[in-house]
Amino acid sequence: MTASVRRPAAVPTGQVWCEFALTTVLLFLVVTIVRWVRVPASPLYVGDLRLALAVVGPAAGLLITGLILSPWGRRSGGHMNPAVTVAVWLMDVFPGVSVLPYIAAQLAGSVLGTLLGRLVWGPVVSTVGFGSLRPAPTWPVSAVFLAETGCILVLALAVGFLLAYPAFGRWLPATVGVCIALIIVIFGPLSGGSANPARQFGPALLAGQFTDLVTYMVAPIVGAVLGASVHHLLYRRFQLREPITYKLAGTGDATGRAEASRV
Repeated sequence: MTASVRRPAAVPTGQVWCEFALTTVLLFLVVTIVRWVRVPASPLYVGDLRLALAVVGPAAGLLITGLILSPWGRRSGGHMNPAVTVAVWLMDVFPGVSVLPYIAAQLAGSVLGTLLGRLVWGPVVSTVGFGSLRPAPTWPVSAVFLAETGCILVLALAVGFLLAYPAFGRWLPATVGVCIALIIVIFGPLSGGSANPARQFGPALLAGQFTDLVTYMVAPIVGAVLGASVHHLLYRRFQLREPITYKLAGTGDATGRAEASRV
């Protein structure tokens, strides 16, 4: 088992701005995808929700993978999700003093990205709630909470494992993208398939849709806490390696290469 990696003292301000920019781009493109796929007057409109999410899911997965691998994503870590930030903090590779600035940047980026979607595409985006999510009418709040929590718990475990092994970590951006695509396709028609407080915050705020907002904000954080806790238990029980970075695209430095050579 390798020695625990100490958290950096703080994340540079430039990385916080990169996280803000990434989340802004993410939400703008999410609103754009929803505008073209779910507005009835669109030439790309898909009426059946499950079929529409079969299109939106892979598109969102590819988008997130690309943003993680972008220069901004490589610099900031490419979280774009408060739950991911909380998870890597609890895994001891992200500084606690930077958690709130990162989350603030992600939520602000969510609002700005949604506003840009409204500016570019006009009032038509309000007809689809600015891309905000809703659970199925038959799903109670408890079921939505459990689903959103479970999705992030699994994602956090995958992130923690792959961040510990740079030789495998190069697959992490694609793994995150695939996980998000599956969450949207499988849970989208049921819980809404958010698994990201920043994904819902801006659209719900602009749409005035607050009924399920607390669930979508809190459940992923609970999943991150549980995922990090299970991660620590598994690593202590089986004496595996701990994560060496909070950056989802890998470290890209000598430490990462040295660790990779030992796998």
